[in-house]
Amino acid sequence: MSNVQSLHTRWIRDPAYREAYDELTPQFRLARALIEARTNAGLTQAQLAERMQTSQSAVARLESGRTHPSTRTLEKFAQATGMRLKISFEPIDGTA
Repeated sequence: MSNVQSLHTRWIRDPAYREAYDELTPQFRLARALIEARTNAGLTQAQLAERMQTSQSAVARLESGRTHPSTRTLEKFAQATGMRLKISFEPIDGTA
């Protein structure tokens, strides 16, 4: 187990840490989906940036999960990776 995983395992027992971590879950999911789309397309960050007409550092920020990209940016990302953007709303905790 890496040091980061070990720390996370220990810290997740702290309610304040868990709450902060849970609040970031949507950003982590989006970051993971962006990275998967790029790697499945066989592109580096620099190649994707060129297709999106932006910088490699902008792509890195998107993939970090620390930014809140616009729908337009996500559409450009999808098009550049040969994907179609799909946004959906789902019930929270199984409620309708």
